[in-house]
Amino acid sequence: MPLRDWMVALLVVAFIAALAPAAGAQQALPDPPRADRQPMGLAAPRIAPLPAAEWTDEHRRLAEQYAGDGRADNQLHTLLNVPAIVEGLMPVTVYLSEESTIPARHRSLLILRAAWLCGNQPLWATHAARARDGGLTDAEIRRVAQGPDADGWDPFERTLLQMADQLYLNSSVTDATWNALAAQYEEPNLIDAVETVNHFTVLSMIYNSYGIQPDDDTPDRLPADVPYRISVPDREPPLTVARFEPLDGPGIAVSRTFARHPPLAQPRGRRANYINRVSPLTPHDREILILRIGWDCQAVYEWAKHVGTVGRARDHGVDPEAVAKGPDDPGADPFDATLLRVVDELYQNAIVSDETWNALTAGYDTVEAMSAVYTPSSYRATSMSLNTYGVQLEPGDEGFPDVPLR
Repeated sequence: MPLRDWMVALLVVAFIAALAPAAGAQQALPDPPRADRQPMGLAAPRIAPLPAAEWTDEHRRLAEQYAGDGRADNQLHTLLNVPAIVEGLMPVTVYLSEESTIPARHRSLLILRAAWLCGNQPLWATHAARARDGGLTDAEIRRVAQGPDADGWDPFERTLLQMADQLYLNSSVTDATWNALAAQYEEPNLIDAVETVNHFTVLSMIYNSYGIQPDDDTPDRLPADVPYRISVPDREPPLTVARFEPLDGPGIAVSRTFARHPPLAQPRGRRANYINRVSPLTPHDREILILRIGWDCQAVYEWAKHVGTVGRARDHGVDPEAVAKGPDDPGADPFDATLLRVVDELYQNAIVSDETWNALTAGYDTVEAMSAVYTPSSYRATSMSLNTYGVQLEPGDEGFPDVPLR
């Protein structure tokens, strides 16, 4: 080959190399949730339900408070392994399933759709029965699984289901869907609708990963003969103007945004309180889990606050850029990589795989492992809320690192 051709070839190779990210910097937006394959829960528990014979007075108090008919189901029996998790999850669960500002029929549609999207049997079983008691027909319950494109929905209910699908796949809601909902819903209704999908996605990921089984006396199961298909528009660019302006006053913007709807803000705050004040996880591990789910959902406000003044990730030995690079980065600490895989699997598959669960429980006891699933599941809901409401960065906030996206 003539010298000139050699030089041209070398220049081309150099140019291509310059465009490619370095091996150590290549990361890591994980694949989004599958739109054509339903997540699958476990056939047996990872966390055994706590038998009533082992309950303390605290367990009995919580069971009396949250088992309306006095009979705790497998969901509550399992969560009672850590009473503080019950205190974190159940107040907002009760509010959204029984007390929110949206009609009971709409609650049922959104809860069932979240359970279907995440492939969670116990939530589907429980809430299909409640939906039927609330007036939904068997055909309508089945149609929830068929999705918003099925024949028979009125236009507004179709839009509600479209919102659920967009939150699950895109961690956000398009302007067209939001505007259609806002044409009928007031502000509290909008917030309650979004948070219903978000919270029952949280519960689905937790219940799937703990292996919670449906109760024998709730015979409804996810329809096995309905194809799993989700069709949503491409995710739109992040909002540059908030859909809800935070209230004036002290505190960060997300708290002042939820403060617009006090009946929800208080129970929702208890879900986050477990993570930030009660959980046994070290701040280092907690911030890895929170930052990674913020990265996966591309919730820049969540990222900024946990790199910055709320989480102070660097103060706890967390390198935010390493979190962005993900679990397959060659320089990742092995257990940190396990935590990152926990998050990515919850985001992609709504469940932690056996391999990752075994690696997690090799380093954690049961309460820590339950908390490691709870933390990114809860902050996934926060990410979806932040993106949907358009909570904006505040002065001095640090956005995402300049790490090449795949």
